[in-house]
Amino acid sequence: MPQTVFTTPFTPPFIGRDDEIARLAGMLERARGGEARAVLLAGDAGVGKTRVLDEVAGRAARAGMTVLTGHCVDLGDVGLPYLPFTEVLGVLSADERFAEALAAHPVVDRLLGAGTDAVRDVGGRLRLFEGMAGLLADLSEIAPLLLVLEDLHWADQSSRDLLRFLLSRGILQRPAGGAPTHRLAVFASYRADDLHRRHPLRPLLAELVRLPAVERLELRPMADAEVTRLVRALQDRPLPEATVRGIVERAEGNAFYAEELLAATDTEAGGVPSGLADVLLIRIEQLSDTAQQVLRTAAVAGRRVEHDLLRDAVGLPEDALEAALREAIGRQLLMPGDADTYAFRHALAREAVYADLLPGERSRLHGSFARLLTGRGHRAESAAERAHHYRESHDLAEALAASLEAAGHADRVGAPAEELRHLETALDLWESVDPAARPSGDGVDRVTLTLRASAAAAHAGESHRAVSLTRAALASIGQDTDSELAARVRYTLAGNLMSVDSLTAAFAYSSEALAMIPAEPPTRTWVWAAATHVMTARHMGENETALRVAREALRVAEQLRVTDAQADLLISLAVLEGGGRRTAEGRARLEQARELARRAGNAPVEMRALFNLAVGCFESGDLEGCLPWVTEGLDRARRAGLLSSPYPLEMRYLHLLVLYTLGRWDECVRAAAADTAVLPSAGGYAMGPALYVALARGDLGAVERARVLLEGPFDWMATLVAGIALTEAAVLRGEPEAAVERTRATVGALTDDVGNRPYASVRLAALALSAVADAAVELRSSGGDWHRWKDTADELVELARQSALHGEDGTAQGPEGLAWLARAEAEWVRALSGPDAAAWEEAVTAFGFGDVYERLRCQVRFAEALLTAERREEAAVQAREARAVAGRLGAAPLLERIDDLIRRGRLADAASDGERLSPLTAREQDVLRLLARGRSNRQIGEELFITGKTASVHVSNILAKLGASSRTEAVAIAYRQGLIAPEPTTSG
Repeated sequence: MPQTVFTTPFTPPFIGRDDEIARLAGMLERARGGEARAVLLAGDAGVGKTRVLDEVAGRAARAGMTVLTGHCVDLGDVGLPYLPFTEVLGVLSADERFAEALAAHPVVDRLLGAGTDAVRDVGGRLRLFEGMAGLLADLSEIAPLLLVLEDLHWADQSSRDLLRFLLSRGILQRPAGGAPTHRLAVFASYRADDLHRRHPLRPLLAELVRLPAVERLELRPMADAEVTRLVRALQDRPLPEATVRGIVERAEGNAFYAEELLAATDTEAGGVPSGLADVLLIRIEQLSDTAQQVLRTAAVAGRRVEHDLLRDAVGLPEDALEAALREAIGRQLLMPGDADTYAFRHALAREAVYADLLPGERSRLHGSFARLLTGRGHRAESAAERAHHYRESHDLAEALAASLEAAGHADRVGAPAEELRHLETALDLWESVDPAARPSGDGVDRVTLTLRASAAAAHAGESHRAVSLTRAALASIGQDTDSELAARVRYTLAGNLMSVDSLTAAFAYSSEALAMIPAEPPTRTWVWAAATHVMTARHMGENETALRVAREALRVAEQLRVTDAQADLLISLAVLEGGGRRTAEGRARLEQARELARRAGNAPVEMRALFNLAVGCFESGDLEGCLPWVTEGLDRARRAGLLSSPYPLEMRYLHLLVLYTLGRWDECVRAAAADTAVLPSAGGYAMGPALYVALARGDLGAVERARVLLEGPFDWMATLVAGIALTEAAVLRGEPEAAVERTRATVGALTDDVGNRPYASVRLAALALSAVADAAVELRSSGGDWHRWKDTADELVELARQSALHGEDGTAQGPEGLAWLARAEAEWVRALSGPDAAAWEEAVTAFGFGDVYERLRCQVRFAEALLTAERREEAAVQAREARAVAGRLGAAPLLERIDDLIRRGRLADAASDGERLSPLTAREQDVLRLLARGRSNRQIGEELFITGKTASVHVSNILAKLGASSRTEAVAIAYRQGLIAPEPTTSG
């Protein structure tokens, strides 16, 4: 016979909902302790109520609770009485373990008879309700009980009455003067979006939430980051970033919608998947014809529509419109908003209604909205809407004009991404519109519009798109194109190419631009071409050319009073001349440039000045002085709407890096989370140093977050951040080959096309050297062949020397780079001959400019070297200081290493002035103090807000570290070693 193969249905991974799960788990914990509780779980359809309940039920079962689940089903007007409870009783009656409890309450057997006469009279119903309450109470005596009731919005009247009794008078009822004694929890879910004004469940919910033992928990839409993780986890193949982003945006936090959209990625071309559309349209088709007409018209308007505009477009009398709107709002399809507006509750519902329109109907309604908006006057605020409606109604000439108007408005309000979108729409329409019907005027031609679009792309942080658009502008230049415009295109292309590190091509185009325009008579275009050429020449190492052109261009800019170009050239000269931006002279010139750019109203140049002021402080070791410049720069970018442009992105990273370097790690993590929320596409700029914090605190989940940065097209900052994080992770895991390979790959990827290595090469080399030194030391101690690491160590230390002593401009790096070099030298010596106290003391001193964590790591190595040299008291001093700093930072892996060093080196005995070094972490110290008071693991957990299991792990660690065989012995040892002090006793 052929064999039947059963496949396990795919269960989507459980992602997010940490707060909700924690709250429900707390309810279960209290229920297991004898405090009966109930939770009413609310949420829209598809938001994940069932998955949350399944997850909690699984946890309850694993904790030894009996889990019973009953479902309510939509049976229209023929609902079966007590349906969820008969389902529960059916499960109980089929299990012999519950036979005795069922026999003790025979009245509940009548429920299995589908509602006989015995339960129709009032007395019969009361006996039934009391019997059901008694049965649940008895079951909770056998084992803690979780009763799950799903989809209460479909519950029949009898089930609602029974639930009211159980929660208000039955299983949750408190005995006089005492707490509930039943080990029971009731979790019931319902769809919030199904509860229209007259829904019969509404009054019951209002009654139940007033009960002390009943809580309401609303399951809100998932965060975008969680939906992103869900989408990626559901697919076994890599998805393009744009696809994931599109699904996340359209799903709006609804897990079911996200799954349906993902499933349709290979079959649907941008519309709502047919299965999902059917689900959404079923609710809409239950409305009256008039309400459906209003929804169809509103769908054409967009996600949100003003009352007056909808009224004029739908053409209904006011009373009919209001009745239809009341119906749609009551059914949770529309929501009233501010300023007399209405919005669809979910964007996909609007998409489904819109997709269901006939093509002619759709075009007609778009035309109506376009004319209505135009009749209100050409307000800039409505230009984008008008452009959309004209385009969809196939009036392309009006759509082109409105798109250009919308682009101008976006530029004025500082919205470069929106400006880019409107300009690209205009460029798409350009050839389809008769030349006579196109807008006229200066700057309204295809080349100039393309240049404008490239500038908007650059300001929006889309560097590669900016390059593509500028190349398109260059390709559009004809024989009759004005030479100044042709030069503008070339120097703009050069500037955009620099942002993607295509330096050779940038230098070639800036050279062409400068050659196309004569220096006499002087012009603005020549000045800007020269300013761009200065930057490309400097990046190519042509410093003499850069200086010569900059000085001449500055003279011309002053003569023509081109203030913003003057500012830009001053910035370049501040970097090129003298000691550069690290010196007081350089900073004074940069401050002058900032003031000139501010006066000229050129935000990008002003931000370039502020960025260089901040970096100059950082490079000179003035970390605190760096922060005000970064703050000012980001504030200026925010006001100009340019947060995604290159310099503000660099300043975001610098801000996080300074916080990380100063050891203000919690601030760093919070700022990174805020940056990611504001600019989710900022990648390495917004999350880099937060990844370093995570790794330093032992969170190896940061490895996956770092790898995600390497997906998609090449991104310089993402590659740098991922390279540092993944090298660090390889060091933590003790994988020297992986650390070296990652360093080589990162330096290779970030070396530009003229051979300049990245500034961070010295840091990467030092990190990889630490893993190599660890491997060499271990081989040397075990008699292995440590020499096989010599060539690698030599290669890495040479990379560090070249990077730190001969930076991008040929001069030595500042205090940070030289400190990393000192660490690399110390690691190199450790690899070749063992720890050298003098080398590590030099590294500790070098990082004293303000890098808290790197100084700490060098300090630990210094303590190890001192111990090797039998300078135990000095080693103890270093270890004591390092341990305090590591504890403050929460650097758990390093803290463990310090504690291990203290134990192995018996440094606690070597501490001077009677000080004792504790081998315990700060949390273990807290647990130890409670152990001394005789607390149990559960009581320790309650006082420290941790689980009993976690408390048990801490107790085990304490016993192991103190060499104790019992809790009592551990406390005695702690008293003897002075790790805890006896608490004063009180009388009375």
